[in-house]
Amino acid sequence: MMLLKKITLIGLFMLAAIPAMAQQNLDPEYIKVTEERAAKIVDKLDLHDTKTQKEVTQTIAEQYQNLSRIQEKKEADVKEIMASALNEEDQKAKVEKITAKSDKSITKLHKSYLKKLGKNLNEDQITAVKDGMTYNVMPNTYAAFQDMIPNLTAPQKKYIYDALVEAREHAMDAGTSKEKHAWFGKYKGRINNYLSKEGYDLNKESTDWHKRLEEKEKNKTKE
Repeated sequence: MMLLKKITLIGLFMLAAIPAMAQQNLDPEYIKVTEERAAKIVDKLDLHDTKTQKEVTQTIAEQYQNLSRIQEKKEADVKEIMASALNEEDQKAKVEKITAKSDKSITKLHKSYLKKLGKNLNEDQITAVKDGMTYNVMPNTYAAFQDMIPNLTAPQKKYIYDALVEAREHAMDAGTSKEKHAWFGKYKGRINNYLSKEGYDLNKESTDWHKRLEEKEKNKTKE
């Protein structure tokens, strides 16, 4: 009985170790890329404590890795379903379930990630990390809208700002640059529709804005 108990415990231990082993079995080159990416983001935070720098860098790198792991699992599962003998309707239903499960995992990971960052960073620093992970599209786009339409009202600015913040939350979890930009593109479309309803002719605003930018460049050249 004691031997059987020991064998059972060893078996349970091995099963529990599988996820951890899977996490370690990542492509070394990919790990290096995520760590370099994370280090560039952390460098801009001006953290003076070396221990904190290392912890935050590791947290960001692991987030990239975990997101990739979830995405790869989803893609593999979808590929398996699409190659199965199931009819089109059943395949679609299965893919929807896989997608929902993947989205749920990403949402859970997102919350956990922000909580980990919060142990070492303040709100402004966390925002800087979010912008670093999304190529600073949020602040740059917000500034561009204000520059393009100088007479935006306070409520209109708030709508644009909130929409771009929401886009950034989604873009953070996207696996590729293209997917990140796609999220911002989606929300910029919403913003454009909103501004059109507010009475702005966006084609005219854009044309006038580019003329102003060209004029600025000409003046810089003259100087």
